[in-house]
Amino acid sequence: MRETTVIRLKEDIRLKNPTLLVGLPGVGHVGKLVVDHLIEKLDAEKVFEIYSPHFPPQVMVNEESTVKLVNNEIYICKANGNDIVLLAGDHQSTSTEGHYELGAIYIDIAEELGVKRIFTLGGFPTGQLTHTDEIMGAANDLEMVTELKEYEVTFKPNEPGGGIVGASGLLLGLSKFKNIRAACLMGLTSGYLVDPKSAQALLALLSKILSIEVDVSELEERAKDMEKIVANLMEAKQQEQQQPPEMLRDTATDEDLRYIG
Repeated sequence: MRETTVIRLKEDIRLKNPTLLVGLPGVGHVGKLVVDHLIEKLDAEKVFEIYSPHFPPQVMVNEESTVKLVNNEIYICKANGNDIVLLAGDHQSTSTEGHYELGAIYIDIAEELGVKRIFTLGGFPTGQLTHTDEIMGAANDLEMVTELKEYEVTFKPNEPGGGIVGASGLLLGLSKFKNIRAACLMGLTSGYLVDPKSAQALLALLSKILSIEVDVSELEERAKDMEKIVANLMEAKQQEQQQPPEMLRDTATDEDLRYIG
């Protein structure tokens, strides 16, 4: 099988104690929304493209009807004097082997760029359509747990119960071998829908941690649109609960909501 291909777009990259933010597709697309927003608003420069047979066999079609092979990308930018590295992309690996191969590549690049701290960003599924700004955390270093508690990140023993699957969790484990401190920050989300409101809460936390200011108006607008959708879903669910039992046979159940969006 052909191996993963890393294309370097810039040779001389000099950063000072950069922080890596990882936002790949996942639950509620929370992390992806945050990192994609930062790339746009901070005018980040793309420095690596990563293509892999572990991604789905797929191309993305753009507005001009031309195509792009799915890939992941690494960007760099500076905000308020801080160097930031951003890992974004179209997909995570479709295989366990691919997750480890790609994870090792991401960590090697982070080490090369001098990354001292990693935040992987994702969503923590609650199964509830109601929203809270709470951010859950897990880390590979007790000092990071203490530090993040000062920002009111919630840490619960043995949570998430099933562990953290995919790049958001794996990079915490792999980075420890390179003595890179890492934490996963998870915005609470229903798990049913793409969730810009949870992304907005996570971005607000990151802005405090990194001492940066980012225009969030676009995320706010998307969050308002999502609130309308959630309100309609909750209204439909309430109406369903008020129906006689014999009328419920052909209506959607809570489990069906998992396939929305």
